[in-house]
This record gives sequence, C-alpha cells and structure tokens, in this order.
Amino acid sequence: MTSDDLHDRRVEAVRAWTSFVTLGDDAEPAVRPEILRSWGLSGVVSPGLTHAPLADETDTAEFWRDSPLQTAVARVQDELRRTAEDGDLVIAVTDDQTRILWTYGGRVMRRKAETVNFVPGGRWDEASVGTNALAIAGRTDAPSMVFSAEHYAEVVHNWVCWAAPVHDPLTGKPLGVIDLSTTWDRTHPIGLATARVMARLIETALPSTRRSPAAGVIAPAEPGLTLTLLGTAQVWLDGERLLLNRRQTEILALLALHPAGLSLDQLHSLLYGDSSVTTSTLKAEVSHLRAALRGQLSSRPYRLTLPVTTDIDEVQRRLRVGDVREALAAYGGDLLPGTDAPALVEMADYLAVSVREALLVNPDPDAVLRYSELAPYDTYVFEACLAALGHRSHPAVALLKGRLAAARP
Repeated sequence: MTSDDLHDRRVEAVRAWTSFVTLGDDAEPAVRPEILRSWGLSGVVSPGLTHAPLADETDTAEFWRDSPLQTAVARVQDELRRTAEDGDLVIAVTDDQTRILWTYGGRVMRRKAETVNFVPGGRWDEASVGTNALAIAGRTDAPSMVFSAEHYAEVVHNWVCWAAPVHDPLTGKPLGVIDLSTTWDRTHPIGLATARVMARLIETALPSTRRSPAAGVIAPAEPGLTLTLLGTAQVWLDGERLLLNRRQTEILALLALHPAGLSLDQLHSLLYGDSSVTTSTLKAEVSHLRAALRGQLSSRPYRLTLPVTTDIDEVQRRLRVGDVREALAAYGGDLLPGTDAPALVEMADYLAVSVREALLVNPDPDAVLRYSELAPYDTYVFEACLAALGHRSHPAVALLKGRLAAARP
C-alpha cells in the first residue's frame, strides 16, 4: 500500500468518524462492521478524551507479579523488544480486562505512548477509551486492527494498532491480549499476522505448571527433546509437553532429521517446496520455536543444540537390526499425517515402504497384527504372513483371516 493509498484511507476514516460523532445513530459511516459496533459501545466516552484512565498502580504491579503472563513475557522479551525496536512500535500486554500490564516501545512510540497513558495500569477497554484494537480483540476473542480515525478517541487518530488474544493453551481461557502500535503512516500488511505470531510466542512460553501432561499421558523420562511424529504429533522438552502448531512441529522434525543443521534456504525448500511463502514467515516460525525451546536452536545454520530422540530414529534403528516386532511397536503410523512439507512427505513414504518390505521379508505374526491396525486393507502382507505360518496353530491366524475378510469386497 502506497503512502497515497494510506492517506486516502485516513481521509475516509476521518470523514466516517466525523459523521458518526456528529450524527450518532443517524449516521451511516462507511467503516467495517466491527468498527461500527465498537463505536456504538463507546458512547460513554468523550471523543475528545486526552488519555486513558489509570488503574491502581499497586494492584496492577501485584497482579503482574503473580500472573503467568509475566513469566512468559520474561522468557520472550528479547524477541518482543527486538520487534518493537525494528518496527518503531510500542508493544503492550494486557490482562483479560484490557488493563495494560507491560509495555515496551521504540524511541518515538514510547514517548507517544506515555502521553496517552498507554503504560502499565492504563485501561484500554471500550468503556474507558472507546474503540481500539486491544478492546476489540479482548471483547471478540479474535485478532483486530484499528487504523487512524477508526479509533474513537481523537487523541490516537495518528495511530494504527494490531492486537491478538492470548490464551491458556490447555484450557483455552483468555488471559489477555498483545498489541502492536505505531503511527498510521507506518501501516504494514503483515501487522496483524505479526500480532498473532507474538501471541503464540507468549502462549508457548507460559509456565510449565500450566502445561502439565493430561491424565493418562506419560511424560518421557529422558532429558532433552522427545518427538513423537508417527501417527500423531507430540513434542516434549525435559518431560514437559510443548504445544506447537503444525508448521513448528514440521520444522522441528526437519531439524531432527538433519542434526548437522540447515541453512535458511535449505529449510525453506524442505518445508515449503515451490510454495510462495516468504523467508520472513519462516523466520517468524523459527523465532517462536526458539523461544519454546528456551533458546536451544542456533542459527547459521539452524540446528538443535540439545539431545533429540524421535520415534523415526527408533523405527529405523530396529529395522536395521531386523527387529521387526519392535519396529512395528514404535511405528505409530504415517509421519505427520496430512503434512505437505516435501521432505517429510518423502520421508513418510520411505518409512512406510521400509516397514512393509520388512514385514514381507519377516512376517512376524505379532508385528503383522500391529500393522493390520494401521493398514487394514494391505491384504498382500496378511496373506504373506498366513502363508509363512502354514498349518501351524497360532492366535494370529483367525485374526488375520478376519482382517482379510473385512478388507475384501
């Protein structure tokens, strides 16, 4: 978007805002529905408001000190501060009532933020300051952008804000929002995506006590990184379950498969292939992942710097020594089912063929029964096992015949 486009957009926003504050419900401003809805909730606020009201300083400090958000932000604050400084942004983290708990700003935006109480203790809900991205994201539990005069209070008409909610990854409970703000003329199309990435970054860094294993789930006893990638996806760091998105898990899988490390271009190719995904997007995912791993992911090349255990390695190790039964016990199914990462699709095919060929060479009945649960229509393997058993009495015979009958039309 060019500077002329931004200027025209600002003029349109000012025109719509002026119409609304002048005519109220009789106005028909040309704004997005979520903005119009928020303006309607801002009626108790004067458009001429000069700063946000402040909550009690002691209460805010005590809340922040005891909040899991404080621990999470402390863990990733280097990334947050770097983002603020690089984009001359002010970043804020709030509680679930849109009370600001923490901020960090670039040189210019820090001073602007202080003049309007965009500081710890500042109340930025709609009832306090009118329409803004923090308030909309907190109320709707969805990412929000508010540009220039879409803000209800005229004092922040020179701002653009992007905000995304932060949740407890286990319960889904909203904990607050993270907001990125700068001047309207620095509006960037990836602003909202960056806010979402920062929200996920904080969620991943929440204290481990909030992410303890669910009932019945046994955490690995080994220190380091443990990846379960076959048939399902689970990531454990020092016995603590990490909640990652699919792309981050795919990145981890690729790095685990390449212990010597990968350059940015190599990782991009293995992950995205020919897809038109920017390296900036990949860098953002890696930054998020690095924070989740507590910094144990180096760059140039990207490489995991801690012990790594994967079920892929276990399956391959068992197959190499001819232990088909234990290989099948470790083989939970396809590698990250549904992945479109070219290198992982190739590895998934390789493992599936390796397991199948091993069973044809050594059709161990227990291993074939396990395989029949994963590939119930592979009748050729079942028949090979029955042929190897011949007329011997074995519990697997009846079960495999049942599988064959079910698989055939």
